[in-house]
Parts: sequence; structure tokens; C-alpha cells
Amino acid sequence: MTGEVSFIEFGAADAMTARSFYGKLFGWSFEPGPGGGGGYAIDGAGVPAGVHGGDAGAAPYVFFRVDDLDAAAATVEKLGGTVEDLPGADEESTAIFGEFRLCRDDQGSPFGLHRPPRA
Repeated sequence: MTGEVSFIEFGAADAMTARSFYGKLFGWSFEPGPGGGGGYAIDGAGVPAGVHGGDAGAAPYVFFRVDDLDAAAATVEKLGGTVEDLPGADEESTAIFGEFRLCRDDQGSPFGLHRPPRA
């Protein structure tokens, strides 16, 4: 369903430290992400989730499901928001997690768009 929370990504300076913190806090388990990039897929968050490092000062990114990523991104821009591609997406991660865009609304609040992987 379009608009539901479909993915949460936790950015951190160090993915291992974040993994330890959230694992101990919530009892989540982690599996290495695709491509050997040092990120982890999270099991137990209630929705698909991940954690990545190299993102000092980052906050969790909440992504909302859309069926047509390009159309949704165009609408964000039409409404006065901004959209940026996420670097580092490869075929393997796209096949597993889908496609993402980081956005800001017309007041600068961050959120994301997510098109889940095609079945």
C-alpha cells in the first residue's frame, strides 16, 4: 500500500557500534548486508530495516512505500520538496531491498521514498 512505512535505515558513524547498541536495546539480530559494504540488515524491527556506517550525526531515515518511484519523486519536487539519489546502490542490493530516494519536504524535514523489490 502506498504511503505505509516500508523501511527504516539507521545511519551511524560506526555500524558495529550501532549494531551493538540497538541489538542490546531491542533484541534485534543482524545479518551482513549485500555487497560487503559493512552494513547490516536488521531482523526484529517490525518492518524491513538496516544500519550503515560512515554517516556521522545521522538520524534514522524513515522510508514510505511507493509503487512508482519516479512519479513520487517528481511529485515531491512539484510540491516544493527536494529529492536525491542514494549513492552505492548496486544490482544485488536493489534486488534484495528495492530502490530508495532521500527527500526533504517543502519545509526541509527529511524522509524517504522506497519502492520495494519487484517480485
